[in-house]
Amino acid sequence: MSFPPCPKCNSEYVYQDQNHLICPECAYEWNPSQALSEEETFTVKDANGTLLAEGDKVTMIKDLKIKGSSQVLKVGTKAVIRRIVEGKDHQLDCKVDGAGEMMVTAKFVKKA
Repeated sequence: MSFPPCPKCNSEYVYQDQNHLICPECAYEWNPSQALSEEETFTVKDANGTLLAEGDKVTMIKDLKIKGSSQVLKVGTKAVIRRIVEGKDHQLDCKVDGAGEMMVTAKFVKKA
């Protein structure tokens, strides 16, 4: 029987005690069913701290240069969020007016 590694110290020596998993190295205890549901919730906030969801309309708050192009997205350009992805640089997959589909960083938009 194989258990997932400890979320705190990545130890592989995890054992089960009733419904909880316990790490003997750092003494961390967790319920694996609750840990899965907590990881699934990924939230993205705009520049003002408002939660964003798929289908929301947003506007740019800063002039943004498009990589590999001489085109610039001006302040106030509108976009519709198609998908929210957990990414390092860009979290929003948007359809931008006048520019098409592209990835945008959440901190450069505000909810319209």
